Amino acid sequence: MKPPLLLIGQGSHDDAYAAEFGRFVHRLRCRLDQTAADVSGGYLERATPRLSDSVASLVARGHHRFVALPLSLSRVSFGAAMALEQQRHPTLMYDSGRPLGPDPRVLALLAERLNEAAAEIIKPRPLELAGARPRLRAVEALPVEEIHPHVEPGETAVVLVGEGSTDAAANAEVHRVSRLFWETYAYDFMTVETAFVSVTPPGVPGGLERCRRLGAKRVIVVPYLLFAGGLLERVWAQALSYGAGHPDLDIRCAEVIGDCETLADVVIDRYEEALQLVL
Repeated sequence: MKPPLLLIGQGSHDDAYAAEFGRFVHRLRCRLDQTAADVSGGYLERATPRLSDSVASLVARGHHRFVALPLSLSRVSFGAAMALEQQRHPTLMYDSGRPLGPDPRVLALLAERLNEAAAEIIKPRPLELAGARPRLRAVEALPVEEIHPHVEPGETAVVLVGEGSTDAAANAEVHRVSRLFWETYAYDFMTVETAFVSVTPPGVPGGLERCRRLGAKRVIVVPYLLFAGGLLERVWAQALSYGAGHPDLDIRCAEVIGDCETLADVVIDRYEEALQLVL
């Protein structure tokens, strides 16, 4: 039997994020059940199940070694939390897996979300935060043809929005992802600019303003986020606020990567990679 997989989330008070995290853990449990590998998930803070509870559950089921993998697109520091768990469970050993970004399949998923947002342009609706998993809306309420003439891809810019971190290397990685995304999937667009939800500049308004000054007539905001929740709502709210003050710029918002089979493939490969380092 293979060692279990423990997915570690940063944690959020948002029910939508927790629900999608739970669905994704269930998806992986079903996938890895075929290889007789146990799967659990826990949060570092703010939400349940907490990491300590998930580790205790694995130990109670007889597991004393597992792969700990951050369910994150960028680096997450969980060494201190795991050291505390090893104090609680002296026989516990774990191996770390790499974060999910910027895997080429993650970039492909971002391209899908971008294309979905571009396709929705023919069906404009007001930007709204409706339900646990908000669907795409256009910023303005009036039909697009009444406000903006036909816009070519070369007149459309993209703003890739990361979470934002106090870790400069993590922020630099988001800038790298933006460049890779532009050159591999978004090369028909005017530019792909980088912005962050919080902590570090530029924010979403700053990214939109740069696109406007470069001459973009339309901007599609693509969240570099795994799941729906509070961060996505903040991205949308910032885009809506900026759009209200700049009616000349057509702003569209895409959805997050979300719970899907392709994302599960990336996680499973990270898991298998970690196993190869120790087996």
